[in-house]
Amino acid sequence: MNLPSKYLEQCINELSKLPGIGVKSASRIAFYLLKVPKPNVDTLLTTIAQLKNNMQYCKQCGGISDADICTICSDNERDRTLLCVVEEPEDMLSIEKSGAFNGLYHVLGGVISPLDGVGPEELSINKLVDRCKQGVNEVIIATNPTIEGDATALYIASLLKPMNIKVMRIAHGLPVGSDLEFVDAPTLAKSITGRREM
Repeated sequence: MNLPSKYLEQCINELSKLPGIGVKSASRIAFYLLKVPKPNVDTLLTTIAQLKNNMQYCKQCGGISDADICTICSDNERDRTLLCVVEEPEDMLSIEKSGAFNGLYHVLGGVISPLDGVGPEELSINKLVDRCKQGVNEVIIATNPTIEGDATALYIASLLKPMNIKVMRIAHGLPVGSDLEFVDAPTLAKSITGRREM
């Protein structure tokens, strides 16, 4: 790319490294930043710096937090007998947005993936087992519906079932409002095998 400004070129280059942002989107963002007043850009930069410098991971669940213990883990209104296991902190936020869950979370930090050199010992599975010994009655495994996510779910279930803990897997299948003719075969198969009584 041959741009009239090396600063613009550097900005576009750095923005294009963000997930989901290609060169075209990075260019739009860079030109937008040039148009807005400088205080707006300064606020954005300050916010990003504060996020990077102050954000930490909760010592209990592994989710994002401003303190040692996140607001979810410190909320006494939440059901402490119910634990939802997710791959990454952003998954926890997605479930929170649904408003359908009022228990606690446990972030694994990924999934078991031997091809990538990730085994159970690289994840926070031992910590999960320890947490389950502290009055947890039910664990919902909400890993992604991938081969690695399913393998991780099965591995966790094999550790928790002998502890007489109810282990559930989130349902997979058809999105709300979709038409059967447009659904791919694996998703439809998951919907049929994961059916429940009405």
